[in-house]
Amino acid sequence: MASTDVATVQNPPSPEAEPKYGGYTRFEIELEFVQSLANPFYLNHLASQKLLNDPAFVAYLAYLQYWSRPPYIKYLNYPGPTLKNLELLQEERFRQDIISPDLVQALAAEGVKASVEWHKDE
Repeated sequence: MASTDVATVQNPPSPEAEPKYGGYTRFEIELEFVQSLANPFYLNHLASQKLLNDPAFVAYLAYLQYWSRPPYIKYLNYPGPTLKNLELLQEERFRQDIISPDLVQALAAEGVKASVEWHKDE
């Protein structure tokens, strides 16, 4: 994100045709990244790399909140955990606490329980 200009950061990408970076559009790259935030083990990895302490990365997480609105939300495979964790990442306390293996395990267990409950209703 360091080489991205301000206009690019402030305007979400269009799912329509746009320039490619390494063969992928910005839309595809951001979609893959934001969906990875549903994984508490990945959040722990980001914390262990000190990325969640980096003001530029925190600003990027704030920018990614556009995924919670139409038309972008329809592209998320797991909108519940993805958007929940994206929202939690807006809180400094959560960004500090996710380094804890206990919190990671609790979030992972919560995700499994939610999945089992959802399948029971089918």
